[in-house]
Amino acid sequence: MALIECPSCQKRISSKAKECQHCKVKVDGDNQSARVISHIQQSNKLMTHSFVFLTLFIAGVVIWFWGGEPATGMTSYIAVGCFVFGFVGYTITRARIVLHKRKSV
Repeated sequence: MALIECPSCQKRISSKAKECQHCKVKVDGDNQSARVISHIQQSNKLMTHSFVFLTLFIAGVVIWFWGGEPATGMTSYIAVGCFVFGFVGYTITRARIVLHKRKSV
């Protein structure tokens, strides 16, 4: 009995198991289709994260320049927080997308 990766959730399961105890996917038969579906779902999840962080980044820029002048006071802190959090999150997510695309299905 060996440990193998589940084609759907990539967690370790027994090679004799008929289904994954984590995600309940059947592991007997053709695992390629489950692996492809899992890869597509992970890609979609990463793209959604990327979109959310990009929106947060743009919101920070818009808040900063709302009204034609740079923000002051509490508004400036909110704008900078959105800007930085959005930029860092977007950069990290894009790196994860590149690494995910390198991993073949």
